[in-house]
Amino acid sequence: MKRAIIIVLDSVGIGELPDAYKYHDEGSNTLVNLKKAKPEMELKNLCAIGLGNIQGKDIGLLGKINNPTGAYGKMAEASNGKDTTTGHWEMAGIITETPFPTFTEHGFPYEVMRKLEEVNGDMGFLGNYAASGTEIINVLGEEHMKTGYPIVYTSADSVMQIAAHEDIVPVKKLYEICENARKIMTGKYAVGRIIARPFIGDKNGNFTRTKNRRDFSLPPTSTTILDVISSNGLDVKAIGKIEDIFLKRGITFSNHTTNNPDGIEKTIEFIKDNSSGLIFTNLVDTDMLYGHRNDTEGYKNALMYFDNKLPEIESALKNDDILFMTADHGCDPTTPSTDHSREYVPILAYGKNVRQNIDLGIRSTFADLGKTILDYLGLENTLPGTSFLKDILK
Repeated sequence: MKRAIIIVLDSVGIGELPDAYKYHDEGSNTLVNLKKAKPEMELKNLCAIGLGNIQGKDIGLLGKINNPTGAYGKMAEASNGKDTTTGHWEMAGIITETPFPTFTEHGFPYEVMRKLEEVNGDMGFLGNYAASGTEIINVLGEEHMKTGYPIVYTSADSVMQIAAHEDIVPVKKLYEICENARKIMTGKYAVGRIIARPFIGDKNGNFTRTKNRRDFSLPPTSTTILDVISSNGLDVKAIGKIEDIFLKRGITFSNHTTNNPDGIEKTIEFIKDNSSGLIFTNLVDTDMLYGHRNDTEGYKNALMYFDNKLPEIESALKNDDILFMTADHGCDPTTPSTDHSREYVPILAYGKNVRQNIDLGIRSTFADLGKTILDYLGLENTLPGTSFLKDILK
């Protein structure tokens, strides 16, 4: 049974896109800048497949080798945006031409906040401005604990984030508040995601976010590869926040997982089973825990952990499996910004039926990945993108 596995290393970009200046992301290059900041970072197993052989300035610093064992290249984002939703949707076959709205400058409008208060029983809210999530809870956390009012904030991405202490607003209640916000945030206010951000702690400077984060996304705007695969009777197994990004549509089984190690282990378990179709994994720690906090040490360690586990993932692959590794955007932890960055993303392909040392060049859209997977599974479709299957198959 043919099967594709996608592992999204969240935010692991590989160089600024030509239009990065429009997003104020000039100079961003998550992987290369991280290597320059942390020269001890070794990604020998990713580089064995071809990571260091991808075209681009200074990418060879990652570890260029003579005979990579897989196919390698990078993909440009055709969608307008640089967030989780647009990135994942595009690799699954949706190119977002109209960017999702952002509210960085003035926060969310009065009419939005008033509706949010009313629908939640005239509950008050704190914040309502653009901020780092870890910073705002350590500024407003104590006031939140006194008043019971959740903290609302946003960023340069199209998100509304709602934070609350788990002892003050139970996690289930916070999810309900976010579901209400999702119903309100439509039309011109339709942000890509509403994110629940539970935290714990007892005073400012001592608050930490918990693993109970949950994303409430917009429903996909058109057909995705998940829909095509599952409607043809094949499995679509989602690991990590994939189920949230696609609102569970087209997914036959999911496991939300708690962190990267958990996500990697669940991916290996799923690879070892007898499923067909698609395994789709998001490993979020590089973005959520380290990219947005400009934590180069943590980012480096998370990448090296994955790299050290890669041989175990490879050894679990069956004869007709193809493993694809990529990212959804950048989040360069070496730049002053703590937001996502508009970057190319790497694309690596590996498997027993994948040719060695194949340079896929620079793809014009993430949708080429989804198109290739449907081509491999033999499923007819009208989704955008150009398959590179013939380039990689033996």
